[in-house]
Amino acid sequence: MTGMREPGAPGQVGIGLAGRFNAAEYTQIATVAEAAGFDAITVFGDLMFQPPAMVLATMAAATNRIRLGVAAYSPWTHHPVEIAGQVAYLDMASQGRAFYGLVRGAWLDQLGIDQGNSLSAIADTAEIVTRLLAGDASGYVGSVHSLGEGLRLEYEPFRPRVPLLIGTWSAKLAAYAATVADEIQAGGSANPAMVGRLRSLVADAGSGREVGICLNAVAVVDDDPRAAARAVRAACAPYFDVVASLDATLEVDPDLLSGVKARLAVGDDEGAGLLIPDDILRRFAFWGTADDVANHAMEILEAGAMRVEFDTPFGLTTPDGLRRLANDVLPRIRAMQG
Repeated sequence: MTGMREPGAPGQVGIGLAGRFNAAEYTQIATVAEAAGFDAITVFGDLMFQPPAMVLATMAAATNRIRLGVAAYSPWTHHPVEIAGQVAYLDMASQGRAFYGLVRGAWLDQLGIDQGNSLSAIADTAEIVTRLLAGDASGYVGSVHSLGEGLRLEYEPFRPRVPLLIGTWSAKLAAYAATVADEIQAGGSANPAMVGRLRSLVADAGSGREVGICLNAVAVVDDDPRAAARAVRAACAPYFDVVASLDATLEVDPDLLSGVKARLAVGDDEGAGLLIPDDILRRFAFWGTADDVANHAMEILEAGAMRVEFDTPFGLTTPDGLRRLANDVLPRIRAMQG
């Protein structure tokens, strides 16, 4: 194992994935990631994928050191009481290596969910989870979620506090995150400029707290950069559709956004990805040779990010991409870090 960082230390490198594999594959992914020296594995809470805490509990049984994070729960699809229980179990199963995220959530309009009061919903959720893990039974009355007086978990959590990540691109939620979160993550961003943007939003909140900045985006590493580019476009397009307009450091052509959305609507992810110019795509994805991907990640870390994460598919196939990230990309990053 090489170069694993302490929690909260700068220069961390992780991997992230959407839950679509089987249990044996999760065990293999976790084993490879820990042996290589990655600092964290996050599993997304994206709509219609496998439940992240269950995936991570499988990984916990196969690992001893790597941090394991749900990134993230939406307060609209999980009640905070359920989140507290899942987080407590994952933290117990991993012996204190868990962290969890809260996010507004994407694609929930397909469930008919009104997300108009998301900041309050996230704040209520964070407060309730914090109280339950700490054994605070005094109750809480929120705008969206509440907790009755006397309610407490019927078991002892492994830790009374589990680190919190808040996923956001927005000024309002970042300002709130500055007061309670350990990390802020711009999900779907590979743009070094977003590190400074989030850091300035945290500073503007005036909380005086140290909050780590994390970026994560889809990655495809391969010796053939053209093949990697083709693959990453199709993987990135659905996320680009959600987050491209949120990056305040970029101006993205509205016609590009509408064109991507139109192709995604008919199931043409590859065609949607082909519309995105390379210079724009580079702000939302990692791709190319091991040198290309390592250098791109270092730009983000040198901009001041606490952690950068490579997300599935990893490569032209997930096993091959993970092998390349572990054997070729991560050692290059560690060598550049010195």
